[in-house]
Amino acid sequence: MAGHNKWSKIKRLKGALDVKRGQLFSRLAKEISVAARLGGSDPASNARLRTAILAARTQNMPNDNVERAVKRGAGELGEVDYEEIVYEGYGAGGVAIMIESATDNKNRTAADLRLIFTKNDGNLASSGSVAYLFHRKGQIGVPRDSISEDALLEAALEAGAEELSVETEAYVVTTSPDRLYSVDEALRTAGVATESQRLSYIPDTLNTLTDEVMAAQVLKLCDALEENDDVQNIFANFDLSEEVLSELSA
Repeated sequence: MAGHNKWSKIKRLKGALDVKRGQLFSRLAKEISVAARLGGSDPASNARLRTAILAARTQNMPNDNVERAVKRGAGELGEVDYEEIVYEGYGAGGVAIMIESATDNKNRTAADLRLIFTKNDGNLASSGSVAYLFHRKGQIGVPRDSISEDALLEAALEAGAEELSVETEAYVVTTSPDRLYSVDEALRTAGVATESQRLSYIPDTLNTLTDEVMAAQVLKLCDALEENDDVQNIFANFDLSEEVLSELSA
């Protein structure tokens, strides 16, 4: 399926590391703070903030945490702002990896990520050396049991989306990067129950790993990166052969 995050799919199939609840809240809070810093603290006029708050509430994040994250981003608490930085790297087998981070100390984050890559058969690359292998798109998740494919396709095209694809548990509506939030709002206005919205790095081609050892190295690297507190999202251009996936899922 075009336009989905292979790492997320593989994690679900493999039953790999689940994000701890505290770590999840931390990432949600950072996204809220960054959105408030870039677009202001009023959700009515800041679509990214509105989406971030909705995502936090979907995960039952306490309202006090949400409000504190908004105030932090708006500078009302006098605390350090988070900076968005995208890092690029390669894993075993030449797998390309894009890492979105939100950090209050980019030197620390770069050093930590470099060490993680080094320990896991990869290397942190310079800016631009990996990004050309991906393109930026907006993605909106819609539960499959909430609407028919035909009805969603009609609503998505009317809202200005580019593509609709089907995963096991959800539909994925793909948009241009600048239309993500407007398409999501149009779908909601049309009565579509969207459950997630994100800007993603979509690989132009996939690197299918057929060697179990190499695949295990890549998965271990992705797990280690995701455990870092400054990492928000990971995108990679690898897939696993059915044989390797079966072995690793056993």
